[in-house]
Amino acid sequence: MEAHGAGLRRVLVLALCVAGIWSAYIYQGVLQETLSTKRFGPDGKRFEHLSFLNLAQNVVCLIWSYIMIKIWSRSGSGGAPLWAFWSPGITNTIGPAMGIEALKYISYPAQVLAKSSKMIPVMLMGTLVYGIRYALPEYICSFLVAGGVSTFALLKTSSKTISKLAHPNAPLGYLLCFLNLMFDGFTNATQDSITARYPKTSAWDIMLGMNLWGTMYNLIYMFGWPQGIGYEAVQFCKQHPEAAWDIFIYCLCGAVGQNFIFLTISRFGSLANTTITTTRKFVSIVVSSLLSGNPLSTKQWGCVVMVFSGLSYQIFLKWRKLQRMQKKRKAL
Repeated sequence: MEAHGAGLRRVLVLALCVAGIWSAYIYQGVLQETLSTKRFGPDGKRFEHLSFLNLAQNVVCLIWSYIMIKIWSRSGSGGAPLWAFWSPGITNTIGPAMGIEALKYISYPAQVLAKSSKMIPVMLMGTLVYGIRYALPEYICSFLVAGGVSTFALLKTSSKTISKLAHPNAPLGYLLCFLNLMFDGFTNATQDSITARYPKTSAWDIMLGMNLWGTMYNLIYMFGWPQGIGYEAVQFCKQHPEAAWDIFIYCLCGAVGQNFIFLTISRFGSLANTTITTTRKFVSIVVSSLLSGNPLSTKQWGCVVMVFSGLSYQIFLKWRKLQRMQKKRKAL
Protein backbone atom coordinates (compact mmCIF):
# COMPACT_ATOMS: atom_id res chain seq x y z
CA MET A 1 0.00 0.00 0.00
CA GLU A 2 2.86 2.37 0.88
CA ALA A 3 4.65 1.53 -2.38
CA HIS A 4 1.45 2.25 -4.32
CA GLY A 5 1.10 5.61 -2.56
CA ALA A 6 4.73 6.52 -3.28
CA GLY A 7 4.29 5.55 -6.93
CA LEU A 8 1.16 7.69 -7.22
CA ARG A 9 2.95 10.67 -5.67
CA ARG A 10 5.82 10.21 -8.12
CA VAL A 11 3.39 10.21 -11.08
CA LEU A 12 1.65 13.33 -9.74
CA VAL A 13 4.98 15.15 -9.32
CA LEU A 14 5.98 14.18 -12.87
CA ALA A 15 2.62 15.43 -14.18
CA LEU A 16 3.17 18.70 -12.28
CA CYS A 17 6.64 19.06 -13.84
CA VAL A 18 5.30 18.44 -17.36
CA ALA A 19 2.45 20.92 -16.85
CA GLY A 20 4.81 23.51 -15.34
CA ILE A 21 7.45 23.29 -18.09
CA TRP A 22 4.92 23.17 -20.92
CA SER A 23 2.73 26.01 -19.66
CA ALA A 24 5.64 28.31 -18.70
CA TYR A 25 7.69 27.90 -21.87
CA ILE A 26 4.83 27.61 -24.36
CA TYR A 27 3.33 30.84 -23.04
CA GLN A 28 6.78 32.43 -22.98
CA GLY A 29 7.11 31.48 -26.66
CA VAL A 30 3.75 33.09 -27.42
CA LEU A 31 4.90 36.31 -25.71
CA GLN A 32 8.27 36.19 -27.46
CA GLU A 33 6.54 35.93 -30.83
CA THR A 34 4.08 38.69 -29.87
CA LEU A 35 6.87 41.07 -28.88
CA SER A 36 8.78 40.40 -32.10
CA THR A 37 5.85 40.78 -34.54
CA LYS A 38 3.16 42.95 -32.91
CA ARG A 39 2.69 46.65 -33.62
CA PHE A 40 1.95 48.50 -30.38
CA GLY A 41 -0.20 51.57 -29.82
CA PRO A 42 -1.94 53.88 -32.29
CA ASP A 43 1.39 54.71 -33.91
CA GLY A 44 1.86 51.01 -34.79
CA LYS A 45 5.48 50.82 -33.60
CA ARG A 46 7.38 47.55 -33.28
CA PHE A 47 9.50 46.63 -30.26
CA GLU A 48 12.84 46.57 -32.10
CA HIS A 49 15.17 45.97 -29.15
CA LEU A 50 14.52 42.27 -28.59
CA SER A 51 17.88 41.71 -26.86
CA PHE A 52 16.50 43.88 -24.03
CA LEU A 53 14.40 40.82 -23.13
CA ASN A 54 17.60 39.06 -22.07
CA LEU A 55 18.50 41.84 -19.63
CA ALA A 56 14.99 41.78 -18.17
CA GLN A 57 15.17 37.97 -17.93
CA ASN A 58 18.59 38.20 -16.21
CA VAL A 59 17.29 40.64 -13.59
CA VAL A 60 14.16 38.61 -12.77
CA CYS A 61 16.07 35.28 -12.61
CA LEU A 62 18.81 36.91 -10.50
CA ILE A 63 16.25 38.03 -7.92
CA TRP A 64 14.40 34.71 -8.13
CA SER A 65 17.55 32.59 -7.62
CA TYR A 66 18.70 34.79 -4.71
CA ILE A 67 15.33 34.29 -2.98
CA MET A 68 15.44 30.51 -3.60
CA ILE A 69 18.97 30.27 -2.17
CA LYS A 70 17.92 32.17 0.94
CA ILE A 71 14.88 29.90 1.40
CA TRP A 72 16.28 26.46 0.53
CA SER A 73 20.09 26.46 0.61
CA ARG A 74 22.22 26.04 3.69
CA SER A 75 24.86 28.65 4.41
CA GLY A 76 28.45 27.73 3.56
CA SER A 77 27.47 25.05 1.06
CA GLY A 78 30.90 25.13 -0.62
CA GLY A 79 29.52 25.89 -4.06
CA ALA A 80 31.35 27.67 -6.86
CA PRO A 81 32.31 31.32 -6.17
CA LEU A 82 30.47 33.94 -8.19
CA TRP A 83 33.61 35.01 -10.06
CA ALA A 84 33.82 31.51 -11.63
CA PHE A 85 30.85 32.33 -13.88
CA TRP A 86 32.39 35.37 -15.60
CA SER A 87 33.35 33.52 -18.84
CA PRO A 88 30.15 31.47 -19.38
CA GLY A 89 28.31 34.67 -18.46
CA ILE A 90 29.77 36.31 -21.58
CA THR A 91 28.67 33.56 -23.98
CA ASN A 92 25.33 33.25 -22.18
CA THR A 93 24.81 36.97 -22.85
CA ILE A 94 25.81 36.92 -26.52
CA GLY A 95 24.23 33.58 -27.54
CA PRO A 96 20.61 34.09 -26.41
CA ALA A 97 20.73 37.67 -27.73
CA MET A 98 21.52 36.30 -31.19
CA GLY A 99 18.77 33.69 -30.88
CA ILE A 100 16.09 36.21 -29.99
CA GLU A 101 17.28 38.76 -32.57
CA ALA A 102 16.77 36.03 -35.19
CA LEU A 103 13.01 36.55 -34.78
CA LYS A 104 13.36 39.78 -36.76
CA TYR A 105 14.41 37.73 -39.78
CA ILE A 106 12.69 34.31 -39.54
CA SER A 107 9.41 33.05 -38.08
CA TYR A 108 9.08 31.64 -34.58
CA PRO A 109 8.54 28.02 -35.79
CA ALA A 110 11.69 28.31 -37.93
CA GLN A 111 13.65 29.63 -34.95
CA VAL A 112 12.45 26.83 -32.65
CA LEU A 113 13.30 24.24 -35.29
CA ALA A 114 16.77 25.70 -35.89
CA LYS A 115 17.54 25.87 -32.18
CA SER A 116 16.46 22.23 -31.77
CA SER A 117 19.49 21.13 -33.82
CA LYS A 118 21.97 21.59 -30.97
CA MET A 119 23.47 18.14 -31.58
CA ILE A 120 24.81 19.19 -35.00
CA PRO A 121 27.42 21.78 -33.85
CA VAL A 122 28.29 19.51 -30.89
CA MET A 123 29.02 16.54 -33.19
CA LEU A 124 30.71 18.77 -35.74
CA MET A 125 33.07 20.24 -33.15
CA GLY A 126 33.64 16.80 -31.62
CA THR A 127 34.61 15.30 -34.98
CA LEU A 128 36.72 18.16 -36.36
CA VAL A 129 38.42 19.39 -33.18
CA TYR A 130 38.64 16.33 -30.94
CA GLY A 131 38.54 13.52 -33.53
CA ILE A 132 35.58 11.82 -31.84
CA ARG A 133 33.92 9.02 -33.81
CA TYR A 134 30.21 8.63 -33.23
CA ALA A 135 28.07 5.51 -33.64
CA LEU A 136 25.89 5.07 -36.73
CA PRO A 137 22.59 5.71 -34.86
CA GLU A 138 23.97 9.09 -33.71
CA TYR A 139 24.77 10.03 -37.31
CA ILE A 140 21.23 9.00 -38.28
CA CYS A 141 19.81 11.34 -35.63
CA SER A 142 22.04 14.14 -36.87
CA PHE A 143 21.05 13.49 -40.49
CA LEU A 144 17.33 13.61 -39.69
CA VAL A 145 17.66 16.86 -37.73
CA ALA A 146 20.03 18.56 -40.20
CA GLY A 147 17.98 17.39 -43.18
CA GLY A 148 14.72 18.59 -41.64
CA VAL A 149 16.06 22.02 -40.66
CA SER A 150 17.84 22.67 -43.96
CA THR A 151 14.86 21.56 -46.05
CA PHE A 152 12.51 23.71 -43.95
CA ALA A 153 14.84 26.68 -44.55
CA LEU A 154 14.84 26.12 -48.32
CA LEU A 155 11.05 25.80 -48.61
CA LYS A 156 9.06 28.93 -49.41
CA THR A 157 7.55 30.67 -46.39
CA SER A 158 3.96 31.91 -46.65
CA SER A 159 3.49 35.59 -47.51
CA LYS A 160 1.35 36.01 -44.37
CA THR A 161 4.23 34.90 -42.15
CA ILE A 162 6.78 37.05 -44.00
CA SER A 163 4.58 40.15 -43.70
CA LYS A 164 4.73 39.89 -39.88
CA LEU A 165 8.54 39.89 -39.72
CA ALA A 166 10.41 43.14 -39.03
CA HIS A 167 13.23 42.49 -41.53
CA PRO A 168 12.72 39.21 -43.47
CA ASN A 169 16.13 37.65 -44.14
CA ALA A 170 16.22 33.86 -43.78
CA PRO A 171 20.02 33.33 -44.22
CA LEU A 172 20.81 35.91 -41.53
CA GLY A 173 18.15 34.50 -39.19
CA TYR A 174 19.43 30.92 -39.45
CA LEU A 175 23.04 32.11 -39.09
CA LEU A 176 22.14 33.85 -35.82
CA CYS A 177 20.45 30.66 -34.55
CA PHE A 178 23.53 28.59 -35.46
CA LEU A 179 25.85 31.05 -33.68
CA ASN A 180 23.46 30.92 -30.70
CA LEU A 181 23.93 27.14 -30.55
CA MET A 182 27.72 27.47 -30.77
CA PHE A 183 27.81 29.91 -27.87
CA ASP A 184 25.39 27.70 -25.91
CA GLY A 185 27.76 24.76 -26.44
CA PHE A 186 30.63 26.70 -24.83
CA THR A 187 28.34 27.88 -22.02
CA ASN A 188 27.18 24.33 -21.19
CA ALA A 189 30.72 22.91 -21.36
CA THR A 190 32.03 25.64 -19.02
CA GLN A 191 29.17 25.12 -16.57
CA ASP A 192 29.96 21.37 -16.51
CA SER A 193 33.61 22.21 -15.81
CA ILE A 194 32.61 24.50 -12.93
CA THR A 195 30.32 21.90 -11.33
CA ALA A 196 33.09 19.29 -11.69
CA ARG A 197 35.52 21.58 -9.83
CA TYR A 198 32.92 22.56 -7.23
CA PRO A 199 30.66 19.48 -6.76
CA LYS A 200 28.52 21.16 -4.09
CA THR A 201 27.34 23.83 -6.55
CA SER A 202 23.55 23.79 -6.70
CA ALA A 203 21.32 24.68 -9.64
CA TRP A 204 20.39 27.90 -7.81
CA ASP A 205 24.10 28.79 -7.45
CA ILE A 206 24.53 28.41 -11.22
CA MET A 207 21.39 30.43 -11.90
CA LEU A 208 22.56 33.21 -9.56
CA GLY A 209 26.10 33.35 -10.95
CA MET A 210 25.07 33.26 -14.61
CA ASN A 211 22.39 35.91 -14.23
CA LEU A 212 24.57 38.16 -12.07
CA TRP A 213 27.24 38.37 -14.77
CA GLY A 214 24.60 38.50 -17.52
CA THR A 215 22.96 41.47 -15.80
CA MET A 216 26.26 43.32 -15.51
CA TYR A 217 27.29 42.66 -19.13
CA ASN A 218 23.89 43.64 -20.50
CA LEU A 219 23.73 46.80 -18.36
CA ILE A 220 27.12 47.90 -19.70
CA TYR A 221 26.13 47.11 -23.30
CA MET A 222 22.69 48.72 -23.15
CA PHE A 223 23.23 51.63 -20.76
CA GLY A 224 27.00 52.18 -20.92
CA TRP A 225 26.77 55.18 -23.25
CA PRO A 226 24.16 57.86 -24.02
CA GLN A 227 23.00 56.18 -27.25
CA GLY A 228 22.61 52.73 -25.64
CA ILE A 229 19.61 50.73 -26.82
CA GLY A 230 18.48 50.23 -23.22
CA TYR A 231 17.31 53.84 -22.98
CA GLU A 232 15.21 53.44 -26.14
CA ALA A 233 13.73 50.16 -24.87
CA VAL A 234 12.76 51.73 -21.52
CA GLN A 235 11.24 54.72 -23.33
CA PHE A 236 9.23 52.36 -25.56
CA CYS A 237 7.90 50.53 -22.48
CA LYS A 238 6.87 53.84 -20.91
CA GLN A 239 4.96 54.80 -24.05
CA HIS A 240 3.46 51.30 -24.45
CA PRO A 241 2.69 49.76 -21.01
CA GLU A 242 1.22 46.71 -22.76
CA ALA A 243 4.69 45.83 -24.04
CA ALA A 244 6.19 46.34 -20.56
CA TRP A 245 3.61 43.94 -19.07
CA ASP A 246 4.34 41.32 -21.77
CA ILE A 247 8.07 41.60 -20.99
CA PHE A 248 7.46 41.13 -17.25
CA ILE A 249 5.27 38.04 -17.77
CA TYR A 250 7.82 36.71 -20.30
CA CYS A 251 10.56 36.93 -17.65
CA LEU A 252 8.35 35.41 -14.96
CA CYS A 253 7.58 32.45 -17.23
CA GLY A 254 11.33 31.88 -17.68
CA ALA A 255 11.97 31.89 -13.92
CA VAL A 256 9.03 29.55 -13.19
CA GLY A 257 10.07 27.24 -16.04
CA GLN A 258 13.60 27.00 -14.60
CA ASN A 259 12.06 26.02 -11.27
CA PHE A 260 10.26 23.06 -12.83
CA ILE A 261 13.33 22.06 -14.86
CA PHE A 262 15.42 21.87 -11.67
CA LEU A 263 12.66 19.86 -9.98
CA THR A 264 12.44 17.46 -12.94
CA ILE A 265 16.20 16.87 -13.07
CA SER A 266 16.47 16.35 -9.31
CA ARG A 267 13.53 13.91 -9.12
CA PHE A 268 13.58 12.14 -12.50
CA GLY A 269 16.96 12.83 -14.14
CA SER A 270 18.16 14.76 -17.19
CA LEU A 271 16.68 12.27 -19.68
CA ALA A 272 13.14 12.94 -18.46
CA ASN A 273 13.83 16.66 -18.65
CA THR A 274 15.12 16.35 -22.23
CA THR A 275 12.00 14.41 -23.24
CA ILE A 276 9.65 17.01 -21.71
CA THR A 277 11.47 20.01 -23.20
CA THR A 278 11.72 18.38 -26.65
CA THR A 279 8.00 17.63 -26.80
CA ARG A 280 7.37 21.16 -25.54
CA LYS A 281 9.18 22.58 -28.56
CA PHE A 282 6.99 20.57 -30.91
CA VAL A 283 3.84 21.78 -29.14
CA SER A 284 5.17 25.37 -29.34
CA ILE A 285 5.36 25.07 -33.13
CA VAL A 286 1.80 23.71 -33.25
CA VAL A 287 0.54 26.54 -30.99
CA SER A 288 2.34 29.14 -33.10
CA SER A 289 0.84 27.73 -36.28
CA LEU A 290 -2.70 27.62 -34.89
CA LEU A 291 -2.91 30.68 -32.63
CA SER A 292 -0.36 33.12 -34.01
CA GLY A 293 -1.25 32.70 -37.65
CA ASN A 294 1.96 31.14 -38.94
CA PRO A 295 0.58 28.61 -41.44
CA LEU A 296 2.94 25.78 -42.40
CA SER A 297 2.68 23.88 -45.67
CA THR A 298 2.44 20.08 -45.79
CA LYS A 299 6.13 19.89 -46.76
CA GLN A 300 7.10 22.13 -43.85
CA TRP A 301 5.15 19.94 -41.44
CA GLY A 302 7.05 16.99 -42.93
CA CYS A 303 10.31 18.76 -42.03
CA VAL A 304 9.06 19.38 -38.48
CA VAL A 305 8.20 15.68 -38.09
CA MET A 306 11.62 14.75 -39.54
CA VAL A 307 13.47 16.91 -37.00
CA PHE A 308 11.51 15.67 -34.01
CA SER A 309 11.83 12.08 -35.20
CA GLY A 310 15.59 12.53 -35.02
CA LEU A 311 15.35 14.12 -31.57
CA SER A 312 13.02 11.35 -30.35
CA TYR A 313 15.44 8.71 -31.65
CA GLN A 314 18.25 10.46 -29.78
CA ILE A 315 16.21 10.33 -26.56
CA PHE A 316 15.57 6.61 -27.15
CA LEU A 317 19.31 5.98 -27.60
CA LYS A 318 20.06 7.79 -24.33
CA TRP A 319 17.35 5.78 -22.57
CA ARG A 320 18.75 2.50 -23.92
CA LYS A 321 22.27 3.48 -22.84
CA LEU A 322 20.97 4.33 -19.37
CA GLN A 323 19.22 0.94 -19.12
CA ARG A 324 22.44 -0.88 -20.03
CA MET A 325 24.40 1.02 -17.39
CA GLN A 326 21.80 0.19 -14.76
CA LYS A 327 21.96 -3.53 -15.69
CA LYS A 328 25.76 -3.49 -15.37
CA ARG A 329 25.51 -1.90 -11.93
CA LYS A 330 23.03 -4.55 -10.80
CA ALA A 331 25.28 -7.29 -12.14
CA LEU A 332 28.25 -5.89 -10.21
